[in-house]
Amino acid sequence: MPERAAVPPRTTSARHVPIRLPLLALAVLALVLHFTGALDRADDRLGDWLLAHHAQSRVPPEDVVVVAIDQKSLEQMIELAGSWPWPRSVHGELLDMLAPHAPKAVAFDLFFNEEDRFQALSDEVFSEIVAGQDNLFFASLRLYDGNLAPLSMLPPSFGAQALPGANPDARAVLLVPGILEEGSWRGGLVNFVADGDGIGRHTLLYDEIEGWRLHSLEANLATFIGTALPDRQRLRLHWYGEPPPTIAYSDLFNDLQQAEPVIAPTLAGKVVLIAATAPGLLDMRPTPVGQQTPGVHIRTTGLANLRADDWLRDWPTRWPLLLALVLGTALAFQRRASPLRTGLGLGVASLAVLAGGWFAFEANLYLPVGAALALAWVGFGLLTVEAQWLERRQREATVGIFGRFLDPRVVEGLVESGELDRERKPEAREITILFSDIRGFTTLSETRTPEQVVDLLNRYFSRQVDVIFRHGGTLDKFIGDAIMAFWNAPTQTEGHAAKAVEAALDMTLALDEFKRELAANGEGLGDFDVGIGLHTGPAVVGFLGSDTRMEYTAIGDTVNLGSRIEGTTKGVARVLVSGATKSACGADSRFNFIHRGQFKVKGREEPVELYEPVRNTDPSRAGGMP
Repeated sequence: MPERAAVPPRTTSARHVPIRLPLLALAVLALVLHFTGALDRADDRLGDWLLAHHAQSRVPPEDVVVVAIDQKSLEQMIELAGSWPWPRSVHGELLDMLAPHAPKAVAFDLFFNEEDRFQALSDEVFSEIVAGQDNLFFASLRLYDGNLAPLSMLPPSFGAQALPGANPDARAVLLVPGILEEGSWRGGLVNFVADGDGIGRHTLLYDEIEGWRLHSLEANLATFIGTALPDRQRLRLHWYGEPPPTIAYSDLFNDLQQAEPVIAPTLAGKVVLIAATAPGLLDMRPTPVGQQTPGVHIRTTGLANLRADDWLRDWPTRWPLLLALVLGTALAFQRRASPLRTGLGLGVASLAVLAGGWFAFEANLYLPVGAALALAWVGFGLLTVEAQWLERRQREATVGIFGRFLDPRVVEGLVESGELDRERKPEAREITILFSDIRGFTTLSETRTPEQVVDLLNRYFSRQVDVIFRHGGTLDKFIGDAIMAFWNAPTQTEGHAAKAVEAALDMTLALDEFKRELAANGEGLGDFDVGIGLHTGPAVVGFLGSDTRMEYTAIGDTVNLGSRIEGTTKGVARVLVSGATKSACGADSRFNFIHRGQFKVKGREEPVELYEPVRNTDPSRAGGMP
């Protein structure tokens, strides 16, 4: 006998997507990526992209000028100075001619550590000219391989600062402007500060060696022009979308040769940095604004940022932002929002985060958001996989459950369309209820073994259920040898009363066919027959029961009356319907309804008008009980 399913209780895990496993996986992944540095790289990559685009809105100051030893200068200075490197006297001559035009400071982002063995006089000329000016600065470099020298031996002009407790014997390998007199060593370090991926996002303000501070070139320039330094070792550069004002070295040199220079007077009161920018001179560095950024642009950007106090302050946002995005996404999934809607929401949030990162630059803030966004989308993917897996599992469970009530061939389509939902709350709706009971079952049981009776009922019920399913009915339950079914639930069914009547008539035909087959096999059923009652009216339909056992069923007075009508069929007709069912069938031309009188039923004070439905194609037009 087909069995009635016990439906699992509706628990929290059934109503909501379980999010603990995806979140645990995300947490483990985040920790692994954090300790491998992948999250830092994600923050850096997105931050570089945002910063490079935001830089296009920023214009460098006009009073920090680069005199570039570019390719043009290398070519035009050949007749005067020969091939690079030029005699230092060329730089001395330029400084001597430029001094009357009163630049605020002139810095060489070039190294003068080794003597020119072939033109020693040139070095002497350069050194004498430099010694006569007090606004010149020269680059130094800290090396990590070479001969160590005591820092205490550096001249005061170098500006090495011994902090309290500094080691008096501290040593370092330094490349200094050794061809100059020690009183002219004013300047600073120009070491390139690269992050782990080789990109220069910061500039150094000082390097500290055993309590000694050696400041950078741009830090000493900033102090010279009256800018206070922040109390930090390095700062994140706030880039500009175009190079600083730049003059070719050859153009300035030639301009100074004129009786009335045009370019040189424009440098009055400005900070001038003389540096190599020609690609062949190999002073190109990878930065957020380009893989081939001239090193001097790091210097000018750092100096400009210090003066304007608009260098970028790091504001740690990774973990709070990640927590907000992931919890928001997880909450949406737990509340069963669709992945599409959740994804759109996360997309909008991501755009808002990107906009926040962009506009934070206006407040001189750097927000690392790349890792948080990447992990949030990974979390979305994990939760989506979990939700889809759960949805598939629930769909299969729903198909298994409703396949016991409805035609399994129909259930798949209804589940896919969302019309069937195992979590749908019980609801009131009009249904047509059908009760079918076997007549003569007691006699049948007395003449057969229990095994034979069960086998016979199973074969009988299978045929009857097929008829119910074929006409769109929902099987409610088997009650001993009786069948309870209804129409218009769980899905809306047009003309449900007529479909139920059609099914009842076909059930009688199926019984007749079954009896003929049994008789042909020598299995006579005697007075084995069926009585079917139908009624149409309101009922509450849905999953009802306790926390441990729930059933999809219908309850209400309509169900009770349907059962009572079935009980009146004996000796009257195989199928009887109420006046409500007859009215619900309307003017359906398939049936005629024969009035069988008024019947007193239990639970009703007024008698019930009952009708026997017959098909218009039925020649007997009567259909009373044989």
